[in-house]
Amino acid sequence: MNVTNHNRKAWNKKVKNQISYTKPVEQHTITKAGKGDWAITLTTKKMVPREWFPSSLQGVRVLCLASGGGQQGPVLAAAGAEVTVVDISEKQLEQDDYVAERDGLTLETIRGDMMNLYFFEDEFFDIIVHPVSNLFVEDIQFVWEEAARVLKPNGTFISGFTNPLLFIFDEEEELKGNLVVTNAVPSSTLTNLTDEEIQAYLNTGETVEFAHTLEAQIQGQIKAGFAITGFYEDNFGGNRPIDRYINSFCVTKAVKLSDSLGGVRNYS
Repeated sequence: MNVTNHNRKAWNKKVKNQISYTKPVEQHTITKAGKGDWAITLTTKKMVPREWFPSSLQGVRVLCLASGGGQQGPVLAAAGAEVTVVDISEKQLEQDDYVAERDGLTLETIRGDMMNLYFFEDEFFDIIVHPVSNLFVEDIQFVWEEAARVLKPNGTFISGFTNPLLFIFDEEEELKGNLVVTNAVPSSTLTNLTDEEIQAYLNTGETVEFAHTLEAQIQGQIKAGFAITGFYEDNFGGNRPIDRYINSFCVTKAVKLSDSLGGVRNYS
């Protein structure tokens, strides 16, 4: 099974169903950003600290990685950045194009895989923002290495990801208020399912997700050549029972070490 293609179709379906994290920002948000009053979130509620960004984004090359949906990219473009948005879902990218046309913004959208950014040259971007999305790929080391490759030395990489403890609980029971441990980490949506159950799940058109260890999330970035310089947590905003016990999301700020080559690959 091609997980990337399956998840692409699943995200297109989410856009059609107008799931909250596929809805583009409103025009007044862009107007404020153009006046210097802006903020973005990579999780659910908490905003990325402004001090993680330079005081001015004018002329700063920003990659919004696996970040379609008309949210982070248009805001940063309105604030002055030279923005490129990469996402596997063409429908998500259409949301960015819609906001850009609506509000007179300049940004580039590219349909592509976060694990393989072959269409970018080495050391091209100053900043990468990467919302919670690496749970949709099986091997996130490719994501870290590609981010390091296309980021300039001393560039900033801001990444949101899921706390692996969220995945150990049975989701249906958790939504009922019962924390029942059923899953190991690492694992995936399809782990421990029979062939028939796997096919039945795939037929629902829902995303296939992967539970990654904290070692893969943190040490993986370090291995790729990053130094972690900032961290915070977030949750579902009180909308799920698990919020009473633990934060389900993490965000790191990392800096690419000047002597790091990242995951340089030969695409010839």
